[in-house]
Amino acid sequence: MRRLAVWSGPRNLSTALMRSFSSRTDCVVSDEPFYAAYLAATGFEHPGRQEVLASQPQDWRQVATALSEGPAPLPRPVWYQKHMAQHMRAEMLGPWLDRLDHALLVRHPARVIASYVKVFPTMTLAETGLPWQVRLFEHLAATRGMRPVVIDAADLRRSPEATLRRLCAGLGLAWDPAMLAWPAGPHPQDGVWAPHWYEGTWQSTGFEPVAADEPPLPEPDVPFLAEAVALYDRLRSCSNAETQPTTT
Repeated sequence: MRRLAVWSGPRNLSTALMRSFSSRTDCVVSDEPFYAAYLAATGFEHPGRQEVLASQPQDWRQVATALSEGPAPLPRPVWYQKHMAQHMRAEMLGPWLDRLDHALLVRHPARVIASYVKVFPTMTLAETGLPWQVRLFEHLAATRGMRPVVIDAADLRRSPEATLRRLCAGLGLAWDPAMLAWPAGPHPQDGVWAPHWYEGTWQSTGFEPVAADEPPLPEPDVPFLAEAVALYDRLRSCSNAETQPTTT
């Protein structure tokens, strides 16, 4: 069984990408398995906090062991694990990560921040997910000598098939055109938080194209914007670089 860990920041089309993989007949998905551990560690009052805490283990070590060594939710050849990079902390780096194959989903932080602060005005750099994504990228380069594939949410919207094909190639998977569409509505593997966050995805049946009247890049008033953009640019530069297919 292939275990795929795909790491995204918030507001990055991560749920749509999970839907895309769930459309493959060879794939089962897991939705944000570290969410409860994250809420327990930070104390953040996210919508549906108590339901999330009750739905998952709150010890990240228990979750990591299950993801890297345990059985998948269904007996399929590919287990896609949707991870939010902001859920992770430095102490969570370790050998368990080497049992997974990895990819990164990024988005320009100006758009991420502008969307996120509407809900959580005190957003920090860590909540963009970018510091963990860079840390993980460097960890994999140092421990496995490989560069995980990096894709950008903007490319998913502009050229979904080409971007998904490149992601599949980087992960050593055959392309499946079923990834371009999915049925509207809830999915059996959606987390209990889905009613609070997934309204747009529940209404969708594929990747929404870029609107002709899409607003220009915002300039959110946060002190860490320049640092976030620098981290994003570093990863974005890798999204057009040649990556090594991963086959653990």
